[in-house]
Amino acid sequence: MTIEECYQQLGGDYAALKKRLPSDSLIKRFITKFLDDRSFPDLCHAIQEGQREEAFRAAHTLKGVCTNLGFDQLGASASKLTELLRPVGSGIPEEAVFMMNEVKHDYEMTVSAIRTCLDLENCSE
Repeated sequence: MTIEECYQQLGGDYAALKKRLPSDSLIKRFITKFLDDRSFPDLCHAIQEGQREEAFRAAHTLKGVCTNLGFDQLGASASKLTELLRPVGSGIPEEAVFMMNEVKHDYEMTVSAIRTCLDLENCSE
């Protein structure tokens, strides 16, 4: 699987990313680092614990990372969740709990595509 095919699978914009990160080896390095990013686990924990401010911060960070890496589908769902958590209030809004399911699905799809590409060790240019 090529990196471009990986991006097609995860709903990312490979062409736009190539304008920011011109080599596939650089892209591969950054998507590998994404697997260690803590924003999604932090988001899950904050949602579970009802910590709205922390959930907002984690969702916003995840959205930014996805924007930088061209993970458009995950970035879009993280952006929607960020906006649901943005208003000041206590607890996690019910709509945000439902949106979290979409974020989780998109995250799992993204991680699966990256791992498939990297595990095959032929995530080529």
